[in-house]
Amino acid sequence: MSSTAAPARKPVTLHRLREMHAQGEKITMLTAYDATFARLVDDAGVDSILVGDSLGMTVQGHTSTVPVSLDDMVYHTRCVARGNRTAWVIGDLPFGSYQESREQALRSSIALMQAGAHMVKLEGGGWTAETVHFLTERGVPVCAHLGLTPQSVHALGGYRIQGRDEAGATTLRRHARELADAGAAMMVLELMPSGVAREVQADNPGLMTIGIGAGQGTAGQVLVLHDMLNLTRGKLPRFVRDFTAEGGSAEEAVRRYVAAVKDGSFPDESIHGY
Repeated sequence: MSSTAAPARKPVTLHRLREMHAQGEKITMLTAYDATFARLVDDAGVDSILVGDSLGMTVQGHTSTVPVSLDDMVYHTRCVARGNRTAWVIGDLPFGSYQESREQALRSSIALMQAGAHMVKLEGGGWTAETVHFLTERGVPVCAHLGLTPQSVHALGGYRIQGRDEAGATTLRRHARELADAGAAMMVLELMPSGVAREVQADNPGLMTIGIGAGQGTAGQVLVLHDMLNLTRGKLPRFVRDFTAEGGSAEEAVRRYVAAVKDGSFPDESIHGY
């Protein structure tokens, strides 16, 4: 008889995530880049794992996500897929892997999904709506990403809160509507005023918005695993909470994160910015 323990839960599907959203249950997401941490966060009950191009900084030592290649993302997605058993896995499309054409985006998405991703994520609004529509029509689930988009950090002038003025907020709301209409099922909202994030969610009730530095009004939350485990050296974003402060194992810290997102005690609505 095998000594391998049965999974504690059924695999998290897109249908299950939509059910959670409809019932008002917050969705939990963390990054992971390898099999060991994928198994840990899955065992701790995280609903979704983002294989983020943030690995450029956390794993590869770069100062931004821009140098990360599609081959890098395929490799790390494959590692995460091996360690994961039940969480929903999202693979980041890195800079340069989808900007050229819709067809390039499809080829890149296929590579990530064949490596084990259940969904792909791409950054930006405006022109990306056409790409999202092209992908979703071909059976590729898409998570969009608005607000601070790290791949565009040089164009944005650094890690700055987006949508602070009315013009910026209006653009974010318009882009969110376009992406939702194009078929995006999820959307990361990064570093924007909580009021704007709430408006995006209210304007698109079927869209699962996932906040990071965007307040409590989203359908769920995501953090970089290394940040919330206090492994990152240097200055952390102000919205990050150290979930290791109470002691215990890394898995216990992740369980505290899951509980805090589910009960609404994380994030702190008043804290924004880097």
